[in-house]
Order: sequence, then C-alpha cells, then structure tokens
Amino acid sequence: MKSLKALVCVSSFALLFGAASMASAVSITPEGPFTTEAGTIVVTSPSSAGVPITCGITFGGNVSAGVATITSATLTGGGLCNLPKLKNVPAPGWVLTATSFNASTGIGNGTVSNVGWTVAFPPSNCGAGTVSGEWNQATRTLTGKNQPLSGNCAVQSLTVKVPNLSVVP
Repeated sequence: MKSLKALVCVSSFALLFGAASMASAVSITPEGPFTTEAGTIVVTSPSSAGVPITCGITFGGNVSAGVATITSATLTGGGLCNLPKLKNVPAPGWVLTATSFNASTGIGNGTVSNVGWTVAFPPSNCGAGTVSGEWNQATRTLTGKNQPLSGNCAVQSLTVKVPNLSVVP
C-alpha cells in the first residue's frame, strides 16, 4: 500500500511539473559536459531499516537541448554508502529537466527522472522514479526533500552545487 501511495504521489508531482513546463519553457545551459561539487544525499531504504543514511555524492553529465543528463555519480562516506548500485547510470542516465523559473527570485523547479538504486544485502530495490527539486540560481545549488521512491525507499534530502550551470526562461 505504501508503494501505491508513493507512486500516486510521484505521479502527481510529474503531472504538476509537466503542466508547468508546457506553460513556461525553460532550459538548462550551457550545452556540453558538467560536473558538480561534492554534495550530500540522505536516503532511506529497507537496507537501512528505514534509518536515514547520509552519503557524499558527486555527479557528472552532459547538457543537450536544454536538458541535463547525469551519466556518472560517485557516492562517498563508507559503510552503507559503499553498497548501492545506481540504476540507469551511466545509461540512459538520470535526466534533469527544468520545469519553471522565476527570474525575479532566481528560484526554479525541476524533475530528475530515472532515479533509483539497488543493494544486494541487505536487499533493497529502490525506484526507478522521478523526484522533484528546486534550483537556486544565485548559489547554483540543486536541492530536493522528502521524495518517495518505490520499494519503500526515499530521498530524504539532496544538496549539490553545480557551479557551471544556469536555468534560463
């Protein structure tokens, strides 16, 4: 039942952000490769018995046609941070799409699709799914909070700085 509720919640976010993107076309720039500075991700899963696990994370990828595709990710922090195998990285990648941007506040929203991971033991199969996030143009920081994924998993928080990217209307 929790998985069904999570699916309904994720689907609602996807519909909401999809409608927003049709009303206001925004893009991620510049075209070409990008890397992030070291950030943090806090996740829960059956492998952690639902206890939040904090890991360091760094992403790399490419921007094409206004969409960023994350094709590499490195988790750091030891312990349970060494166990996950990320789904869809390197291919087809986690796809970051800007869905809205308010130029006066410098704040935008977007989605990251194809997000998921597995852990062999103790077993977890999280996602793949779509999570939403917020972009702060002034600090070049992508954040996300309380994003459920199938498999009784969640991204409790994500904070990562992408110094060479911008969102433009």
